[in-house]
Amino acid sequence: MAKTKSSEYYQMMITQHQALFDEFLTIHDRFKSEPAAAEADFHRVGQQVVDIVRDFDRRLCSAMGRGVYSVYSQKLSEKFWSLVRQDFDQIDLVGVRVKRG
Repeated sequence: MAKTKSSEYYQMMITQHQALFDEFLTIHDRFKSEPAAAEADFHRVGQQVVDIVRDFDRRLCSAMGRGVYSVYSQKLSEKFWSLVRQDFDQIDLVGVRVKRG
């Protein structure tokens, strides 16, 4: 079965930044079980990860963002982010500060 363009870019991103994504996975899993203890590392490393994901998302969709393919580009971006969320389901919380009290 042929790989989709979004899965190719996702795999390329993970491969090129393997050490950072491995570190984030460890922090991510710790953040899920003990949010208060891992919050600082989660946001610090997570911001680097989110910047890389956005960069690869832009690369993936840049040529299609104009003209008749703009709707396709949006769907491609959503597929790419869904691949990211499969491995890192808390990634949308990077940068979100929760007041505990």
